[in-house]
This record gives sequence, structure tokens and C-alpha cells, in this order.
Amino acid sequence: MYARSTTIDAHPSFIDVGIVHIRDTVMPALAGIDGCAGLSLLVDRGSGRCIATSSWMDEDSLRASEGQVLQLRDAAAGVFHATMTVAQWEIAVVHREHRSHRGAGVRVTWLEFEPGDQDRAVDVYKTESVPAMAELSGFCSASLLVDPATGRAVSSVTFDTAQAMSGSRDKSETIRTSGIRQSGARLLEVAEFELAIAHLHVPEMA
Repeated sequence: MYARSTTIDAHPSFIDVGIVHIRDTVMPALAGIDGCAGLSLLVDRGSGRCIATSSWMDEDSLRASEGQVLQLRDAAAGVFHATMTVAQWEIAVVHREHRSHRGAGVRVTWLEFEPGDQDRAVDVYKTESVPAMAELSGFCSASLLVDPATGRAVSSVTFDTAQAMSGSRDKSETIRTSGIRQSGARLLEVAEFELAIAHLHVPEMA
């Protein structure tokens, strides 16, 4: 499966109206596009950074949807009073202990790997990092998206509450450091978000 993520650098005062627009306008429109398997929206109310991610059944569906999604994205940019950056990904790993809900906490980690090291990075995440994270209190799910063309990857780890996410920081850092060392990846950034919309329908891929 594939994913398209749109990073929205919004004015914080427009986040709530933006959430409503994504829920009431964008989601129904995406549901009518062949191959779409749902949408999630992460928000950081302090900085205004939001990340909308749509999932797609295959690469053909992802590419065929670009024109329709572009129109939706342009309209959303106006509602959020935002600039937007788009990236496309292969969904490499999904592990879900249970479904997440609005208000959950999500820690997102951006990584970079050398050409040819993708398989090792995915394997380490799948066999080492995910089992360790699943032991954390409040753990809900984990996913890894990769872009072989750019050597980038992004991990999202969801916790039942923001409190559970914040309580996991020290142990998560230890797990992350170990995974980076084993995979040879480079850490680019770590950020924490509120899960505002949780409607990604991606099956277990672990």
C-alpha cells in the first residue's frame, strides 16, 4: 500500500476550522476516489503544523488521484491559511494493538537512510523497534513509511492519550537510539502531535 502526506503549516487560530473542513469536506471527497483507504490528521496546536495522510491501495490509485487531490489540497490551504508540502510513501510496516481515537498522542520521527539500506531499516523497525514499543504503557500502534527515491522514512507511534505519550519519552528515546544504531539510519526530527482525525484503514503489515 501507499500513502500521500501533506504537511500543513497553518496559522494556529485556524486549526479547528481546518479540522472541520477536513472531516466534512475532504474525507467524503476522498471516499469517492477509487483506491483510497482513508485519512488521518495530526495537529500541533502550538506551532500550527498539521499532517494529513491519505492511504491508497496501490501505486496506480495514488497516481491517478493526484488531480482530484490537488484541488482538495488547494481548497484546504485556504481554510487553514497555510502553505503545504506533499510527500509520497510506500507503507512498509503497520502494527496495531488496537484502534486509535481522536485525541490520542502521536510521536512522529523522520529518518534518512543510505541507498540500499532500506531493507535493513525496515527489518530492524519490524523485528526490534515495534516489539519494544508495544511494551510501552498506552501503546496503540506503530507504522513506518519509506521513500526509496529520497532515502527518507517516517515512523508514527500512537498512544491512547497525550499523557501516555509524554510518559514514554525516555524509554522511546532508548528504543529509537538502538534502532538507529542497528539500521544505520540518521535521525532528522522528532515531533509530537494530537490525533485529530483517525480514519486510516490500513491492514496489519508486520
